[in-house]
Formats: sequence, C-alpha cells, structure tokens
Amino acid sequence: MAKRVFLFLAVNVLVVATLSIIVSLLGLTGYLKAYGIDYSSLAALCLVWGMGGSFISLLLSKVFAKMAMGVKTIDSRAPGRLSEVYGTVRKLAAQSGLPMPEVGVYESPEMNAFATGPTKKSSLVAVSSGLLERMSRDEVEGVLAHEMSHIANGDMVTMTLLAGVVNAFSMFLSRIISFFASKLVAERAEAAVRIILTLVLDIVFSILGSIVVAAFSRAREFRADAGAARLSGREKMIAALESLQRQYQPLDKRGPSLATFKISGKGRMSLFATHPSLEARIEALKRL
Repeated sequence: MAKRVFLFLAVNVLVVATLSIIVSLLGLTGYLKAYGIDYSSLAALCLVWGMGGSFISLLLSKVFAKMAMGVKTIDSRAPGRLSEVYGTVRKLAAQSGLPMPEVGVYESPEMNAFATGPTKKSSLVAVSSGLLERMSRDEVEGVLAHEMSHIANGDMVTMTLLAGVVNAFSMFLSRIISFFASKLVAERAEAAVRIILTLVLDIVFSILGSIVVAAFSRAREFRADAGAARLSGREKMIAALESLQRQYQPLDKRGPSLATFKISGKGRMSLFATHPSLEARIEALKRL
C-alpha cells in the first residue's frame, strides 16, 4: 500500500513539474501586464494546465489503474474462469473490430469492472474477483461487452477532452473575474483579493463544471449499455445489471479516478452522479 501511495504521489509531482516547465518555456507565466490582461497568454496558460494534466493522466491511465487497483494481467493460459474471461474479451474484440486489449483481474469484494487506456490500441479491461465469484458466465459476458463498448466509443479520450476543456474554461473565467474584482478595492489590497478570489472561483467553477462532466458520463453509460446489448445480447446485459441491483456491494475506495469508468457507480442519483441508477439503465435496455 505504501509503495502504491509513493508511486502515485511521485507521478503527480512529475506531472506538475512537467507542466510548470512547459509553461515557463512558453513564457506564459506573466499574463498580467501594465495595461491589464494579456488574454492570449492567459488562454494558452489555462489550456496547458487544464488540458495538459488531463492528457498526461490519460497517457498514464493504464499504469495508474494497475498501480491503484493491483491489477494482474492474464492471458489464454490463465486457470479456470480467468481463461474464460480472456476468451470472452477476445471474442468481443473480434466482433467489435477492435484490437485485443490487455485483460486483467484485481482482488476486491466489490462486483465491478472497468476499461481504461489512452487509445483503442492500448487499452485495458479489468474485472474484480468479487464479480467473477458472484456472477454467472452470461452476466460476466454482459459486463465485459459493456466495457468493450466504452473502448469502441472512445469514451476515455472523450471524457479527457471534456474534463480538460472544463478545467481550462474554469481557470480562464476565474482569473478574469478576480482581476476586475480586484480593481474595485484599494490598491494595497489588490493582489490579496485577486489571489483569494481566484482560489475561491477555481473551486466554484470546478464544482459547476463537474456537473457537466457527470451529465456526459451518465449519457455515456446508456450508450455503453446499448452497445453491450448489440454485442452480447440484451438479456445478458439486463441480467448483469439486475445482478448488481440485487446483491450488496462493498465499496472499494482504491483508485477513485477510476470510479467513472466502472460499470457500477455508488451513491444516490444526483447532478454529480457519474452513473445513472441501475433501475433507469435496465428500463432503457428493455425499451431497445
């Protein structure tokens, strides 16, 4: 556990250091000029920080997933049900016209699975030991078809783009508002007001932006469910969701950034929920 935390922190420090160097080399640190704001420099700065962090995280997503969840990759020589999982993913990849992703399993009592990776050619599908222990073969196939649909739809890249745009826009807007607001106070308090207001607005706009990202994430789950129904059959996908619905699931808190990409989300339905309710997803499949 300590090793995972250390590696996670080390990677994040590396990301921040890399972005800081890029910003410095591009000369984007001084967007405040004597005449006011250099909007071009500010926009470039926000794009580098907003989009850059998201894309670096995407490029390292498989590494993060394996590190956070302790994923062990498997192949056709794996014993028992693991070999079945690998064979099912290979079949679904062929049906979808996708390159074969890495396949893995992680030890966890939760019934869950996720797909991640920077591209369709470099992706990972992983299932929990809890899901394999408590789901039938058909239900597992429905889950795997759902994850393969995420890869086919390019959801990892799309979510990264959306999150990056939201981050960049939040940074841009908060700095403009805080600059003009600081001009309304005494000159000696300008800098302090600008810094404090920028921090507060960054938080507020990030929260508002997360509502947009969550709404897209929920729509993405419906599309993946529909894709799974086409790949493996509607009944298998419905059976998988009903199995998730009726069985108690402990929450695995490792890898919180992966929660968006798991087949089942936690918590009550809200504006910030990354997944629709299981009831809504089952009903949508029945209407197909």
